[in-house]
This record gives sequence, structure tokens and C-alpha cells, in this order.
Amino acid sequence: MMTYLTKSSIDAVRRFNRFYTRRIGVLRPGMVGSPYTLPEARVLYELGQVPQATATLVGRALDMDLGYLSRLVQSLKRRGVLQARRAAHDGRHSLLSLTEKGRKAYQLINTRSRDEMSAMLASVAKEERGRLISAMRDIEGLLGKAGQPEIVLRGHRPGDMGWVVERHAALYHEQDGWGAGFEALVAGIVKDFLENFDPARERCWIAERNGEPVGCVFVVKQTPAVAKLRLLIVEPSARGTGLGRRLVDECIGFAREKGYRKMVLWTHAHLTAARAIYRKTGFKKLKKTETHDSFGPKAVSEFWELKL
Repeated sequence: MMTYLTKSSIDAVRRFNRFYTRRIGVLRPGMVGSPYTLPEARVLYELGQVPQATATLVGRALDMDLGYLSRLVQSLKRRGVLQARRAAHDGRHSLLSLTEKGRKAYQLINTRSRDEMSAMLASVAKEERGRLISAMRDIEGLLGKAGQPEIVLRGHRPGDMGWVVERHAALYHEQDGWGAGFEALVAGIVKDFLENFDPARERCWIAERNGEPVGCVFVVKQTPAVAKLRLLIVEPSARGTGLGRRLVDECIGFAREKGYRKMVLWTHAHLTAARAIYRKTGFKKLKKTETHDSFGPKAVSEFWELKL
């Protein structure tokens, strides 16, 4: 059945598009004063969020034609900001990553973009900013994929830590038989996080779908140079959506932005899905392992790290 759209409604959307692209400077020669076009800057941003990715994944994230992306990649390679190497798991694919020059370009673009958005928001009256952000979220949600509720990430708020402890305890008891020892460990971690929270260097992400939490992850400061990834969890109902990878990518991007030199984590050998995410995002498993029965059934713990 054909949907009738009025000329005025179509004109209103086009008018908004012209206004917003002008307002955020899309038509300027270089993205935020850099020598890179908007599409090039978007490629740099995607690769700045993860250590390496295939062109297919980058194209999918940007909804970009692979032929066009290939031309962008070749241009960025010639300019020394991007490099490619054959993927170990499949020689037909190349893994793209930023060079040192590319990393500096990404950091410059990211910083300038944040500064421009901060300046734009600062020009809006404080009491009106909430309306503006809410309207943007409405647009994003309404124009998103129909029938697939969006999973959004937000910071923690009162009540979230109770959910974190409860869901860790329940899920790991169901799948691994872990008991009170594990629940006590998680409760201790969130207690330390709340009591010693450093908002400039630490972060908790809560993933929500339709207002209900479906996942979480934490970055905590271990030392001034070392960040620790903790308490990654995804509800069974949200598995297969890429949420676990998305949460880990958020942690890595945050740690790099805050100037950490390394990120570490502690996990267990039988947690194959989580370990696959860590490996794909560039973490390396250390030789050190420990066998313990602290939570009930015996388990082998592992230590992983990622140089940032």
C-alpha cells in the first residue's frame, strides 16, 4: 500500500537537512579544519575506535558502498595514515588499521569535533539543551530500523549497581553453577567503583533496550597508565546483536582518549564468546593462568592485555 506524503512534510525534512549540514560544517573543504573529507574522517573515526577491522566491517558500520570505500582506503594508504595486512584467519581479507600518523589525525579530528559540538551546545540555553538532545534521540530512533528496538548505551545512575550484581550472580549461577563467592566478588567491585569513582578516568556503560538494561561494562583505573575492563555482561535476549563487541569497543576508545597506555582484564577459559571478542579487538592472552574453585566448580582464570 502506497503511503501518501505531503509536499510540505518532504520540504520540511529537506529544509532541516540543509540547515543541519550547514550548522555542523559538512560543506566545508576539510572535516573540522583537517585535510580530510567527511567520508575520510568517518573511516579514520571507525578505525580509531578499534585496533583493526576488515573493510567489510567498516563499510557495514558506515553503510558505505565497498567500491567507494576501497577508493577511500587507497587514498588514505597513499597519504600514510592507514595500513593493511592480510588477515591470519582468512587470506582473502585485509585488516585495516591506523598508522602513527593516522592515530594522530584521528585524535585531532575527534578532539576538534568534540570541541565544536561543545561550542554548539554551549550556545543553547541550559534549560533548552535537554529538549534538543531528546529531539535528536527521537529523530535517530524514528528513522532507525523499524521493528528492531535500538539498544542505547548510557552512564550509570542510582539503582544500576543492584542490577549489575543481581544479573551477574543469576546468569553465572545458571550457566556455570557459580555461587555466593562470585556474587560477593561482583558486589565488592561495584562497591569500590561507587566509593572511589573518578569520572575523569573511569566509566560504566549500561546498555538499554526499551528502557530495560540488557548489558554493562566498566573501565576502572588500575594505575595512572593502566585501565582495567571489568564486569562485561550481555543478557541472553541481547546476544547476537553485536552488543558485547560494542561495549568492549567503547571501553577501548575511552581508555585511549583518557591517555591510558594499556588495558587489562581478567576472565575465564570457558567463556568462549567473551574471549572471542577480546581477541578480535586486539587483546592478547598472557601465559599466566590460575585454577581455582573460589566460586564453586573449578575454573581456569586468564589474564589478557591490550597495548593502547
